[in-house]
Amino acid sequence: MDEETPRAPETGGTPVIEDEHEQDEQGQDEPGGEHGYGIGAVARMIGVPIPTLRTWNLRYGIGASGRSPGGHRRYSAADLRRLREMHRLIRAGYVPADAASAALTPRPAPRPESMEPSPAVVGRRGSGPALAGERAPRGGGVPTAARLVGAAAALDAVAVADGIGAALARHGVEWTWRRLVLPAFAAICRGQAETGRGVEVEHLFSDRLMAALNALSARPARPVHPRPVLLACAEDEQHSLPIHALAAALSSERGVETRMLGARTPPSALAGAVRRLHPVAVVVWSQMRETGDPAPLAALPRQRPSGRIIVGGPGWWDGLPPHVIRVSTFHEAVSQVMAALV
Repeated sequence: MDEETPRAPETGGTPVIEDEHEQDEQGQDEPGGEHGYGIGAVARMIGVPIPTLRTWNLRYGIGASGRSPGGHRRYSAADLRRLREMHRLIRAGYVPADAASAALTPRPAPRPESMEPSPAVVGRRGSGPALAGERAPRGGGVPTAARLVGAAAALDAVAVADGIGAALARHGVEWTWRRLVLPAFAAICRGQAETGRGVEVEHLFSDRLMAALNALSARPARPVHPRPVLLACAEDEQHSLPIHALAAALSSERGVETRMLGARTPPSALAGAVRRLHPVAVVVWSQMRETGDPAPLAALPRQRPSGRIIVGGPGWWDGLPPHVIRVSTFHEAVSQVMAALV
């Protein structure tokens, strides 16, 4: 589970009227000009709402490095690159705080045809970047994210499975997800962006990760609650790995029975499952904004006794029903589910 990007309120296509100071800030000087880009131009180029850019600046210290003679914020080309990197990392699964830290950390220029992640991406726990062909040791303990990426780049399914399995066995699901899986995915996505290649690397890594998580998601011998937790993705949402990780943590580490509907769950199917299973909690994931319409959540059947509805992911729009709980981190998702069991 990841913190979502702050968003502007939905306006139904109506322009938001801002004060004179804000309107002036949104202007744009010529690229390479003395004063750089205004916040409105940056928002359009990156595809992030203006309030989100302001929030990133206030919370994480990533924003405009200069001011115009009139005192308005101006973004340099370097500022723009950092913001684009932060946006890309968030879409790859990073929480905003970690994405900002990585984007603000200088890294070497990428080398052609390389799947090598930078230290900023793989985190500060590793001993440095791995070569594209470097593989995680078989049976040799928990690999760094860089070495796991190297194994995936070599299409070494056994090494990837061994590395993920070692991390899960030693540190558990949440640590593995935050400290190994998310950095590895970010590095793989960066390799794709830099080279135009590597879809097979992402697919192999996802397949081995899914297999490891599913192995931990079996029904506990003695569930801690008689009602299961139901997990699903929003309609047309294909990014299901986060809820598989949550199911693995709940089942293997907390004795909670889970039922997984997976990717692209139609609202009618989710509602039918709620009626049949009477789950103690329902968790729905939306990664992409196109899948984040909250209207189907309001139509879910009400239960007696009631069940908790939890949503996660950066895709959800504003205007969630009042009874729906939104979570932004893996730990928060687990905590909310466990609270529903009380």
